[in-house]
Amino acid sequence: MSSREIQFLTVKNDAGGNVKIAYSHAPIAGSNEPGIVWFCGFKSEMTSTKVTALREWAVRTNRSMLSFDYSGHGKSGGEFTRGTIGEWLNESLTMLRDVARGPQILVGSSMGAWLVLLILRAIARGDPRAAGVCPVAGAVLIAPAWDMTEELMWKQFSVAAREALESDGFFERPSRYGDGPYKISKALIEEGRQHLIGNDSFKPPCPVRIIHGVNDPDVPWRHSDKLIRILEGENVMLNLVHDGDHRLSRDEDIDKLFAIVEDLYRSLSKNQH
Repeated sequence: MSSREIQFLTVKNDAGGNVKIAYSHAPIAGSNEPGIVWFCGFKSEMTSTKVTALREWAVRTNRSMLSFDYSGHGKSGGEFTRGTIGEWLNESLTMLRDVARGPQILVGSSMGAWLVLLILRAIARGDPRAAGVCPVAGAVLIAPAWDMTEELMWKQFSVAAREALESDGFFERPSRYGDGPYKISKALIEEGRQHLIGNDSFKPPCPVRIIHGVNDPDVPWRHSDKLIRILEGENVMLNLVHDGDHRLSRDEDIDKLFAIVEDLYRSLSKNQH
């Protein structure tokens, strides 16, 4: 992605300040189909393998595409260690309110899928924070790390890690992907408890498709199996990739993603007629 394709939107944060959020938006004039909005994973950005491939696929299939970096990620302003789920959710809602136009399919990877779920829940429950966002036609969740800060971080941390969070305010977590270690803040863990979805179920306002690798070492596939019990309604489908890992970035994984998104488009088109 060239620097000329990147734009910036100023978003107010919870502390009353402003942060510049980097985004790329390629609208398609005259298209009657929903666009696509990509939600990155934790410590990822809009130049990653999957989002780049999906952006190219959207161009080939004449669909609009919006992607962005959360604060503290990629080209956006702000510090990563100051980020929280609530801040990144606010930025995501602002993107859907101020940049996206018309119905959209939300595609979230890992933590991004949790943010998509929080958006769907807010819409379903009439949460004022979701007022004015674009219509959401569907959602595709890739290895959804819902309730990540509690279920996949805090509950899995060692005693030493928890003590470091309490005494120092952060814990340096190793990364298996060569981009760490990175700091997990006490604020991220504590603020994340305001956004847990595992305590009660809700009915999404749109079809939901989930794709998860059985060999995922970071978000076990059974985490998605639990999710389909949280999401009420019949239009929720789980697709397992039996030899897939967490990133699902192989060519065959990306082709599977394209097929799932395309099938969702066909389903939406059929329901309109």
